[in-house]
Amino acid sequence: MAAEPTSLPRAPRGLASAPPTPPQPVSVPAPRTRRTPTVLRQAAAWRVPVLLVCASVMVIPMWLLMVNAFKTEQEIRASPFGLPLTRLTLKPLRNALTDPDFDVLRAYGITLLFVVLVNALSLAVSAPVSFVIARGTTRWHTALLLLFVAGTFVPSQVLLIPVVYVLKYLGLMGTITGFVLFETALTLPVSVFLYSAYIRTIPKELDQAAAVDGIGRLRTFQLIILPLMRPIVATAVILHSLSVWNDFANPQIILGPGSGLYTVTTGVYAAVGKYSTNYAVVFPNLLLAVAPALAFFAIMQRHIISGLTTGALKG
Repeated sequence: MAAEPTSLPRAPRGLASAPPTPPQPVSVPAPRTRRTPTVLRQAAAWRVPVLLVCASVMVIPMWLLMVNAFKTEQEIRASPFGLPLTRLTLKPLRNALTDPDFDVLRAYGITLLFVVLVNALSLAVSAPVSFVIARGTTRWHTALLLLFVAGTFVPSQVLLIPVVYVLKYLGLMGTITGFVLFETALTLPVSVFLYSAYIRTIPKELDQAAAVDGIGRLRTFQLIILPLMRPIVATAVILHSLSVWNDFANPQIILGPGSGLYTVTTGVYAAVGKYSTNYAVVFPNLLLAVAPALAFFAIMQRHIISGLTTGALKG
C-alpha cells in the first residue's frame, strides 16, 4: 500500500503566501587604519621636556650637595655650581667629623637608637590592631580602619603644637620617651593600613585550622599570621626608618637644645647662625646625614616593591 504524501502547512485564510526573500549579502566594513590622534602626538612631544624638568628638580640639589661638600667657604660663595677638580679637598668632611661642637658619630648612634625603638614599638602596637581589623566583620572594624587611614592625611607639623602641650603636661618634653612615643604615633596610620590590607590576603582557613587544634587568637597571630607578614613588615620598617632618620622639625622642637640630644639632621642647624651661615660646615654635615639614608634605600628598595606587590598577588 502506497504511503500518502504528507501535506504541507497551509497559509491562514485571507493571507496570501509571500514568496521567500533571497538572502541579502553581508557588507564587511573596510578595515580602518589606526591613526594617532593629534592630542597623543602633542603629549608625546612634551613628554621629554617635562621629564627633563622633573629630573632637574631632583638632580640639581643633589649636585649642589655633592660638589659643595668638598669646597671651602670662599669657593662655595664664588662658584656654587662649579666643579674645580684640582681644588676639591676632604678637609671639610674631616672637620665635620671632628667638630667639637657637634659629634657626628654620637648623633648617628642617637638617631639609630630612635629608629630601632620606633620600629619595634610600632610593630608591637599596629600588628595586633591590624589583625583584629582584618579579621573583623562588623562595621565598627571598618570605622576603626578608616579612623587610622584618616591619620595619613594630617601633616605632622599640624600635630606638633598640641603634642608639645601634652608632653609638657606629662613631663616628657625633651626626653627620649616623649620623642619615641610621638614618632611611633606618626607611623601607626601607615602601618595599620599596610598590615590590615596584607592580612586580608591570608586565608581564614589557617585561623580555623588553628582553632580546631585548640590555639587561641593571640597564639594564632603570633605563630601563624606574624611569620607570614615578613614582606610587608620589611616594607613598613624601611619606610619608617627613612622617616625617622630624615626628620628635622620634630626632634628640633621636642628634644630641644637643652636636652643635649642631637640627631643627624638637627646637627646641620648648628651651623646656621642668626646673621650668617657657614656653608663649609652645612654641606658636609648634610652629606653625612643624607649618605646613609640614600645607601639604605638603594639597598632595600627591592624589599619595598616586593612587600607591596606580594599582598596584591597573594591569595
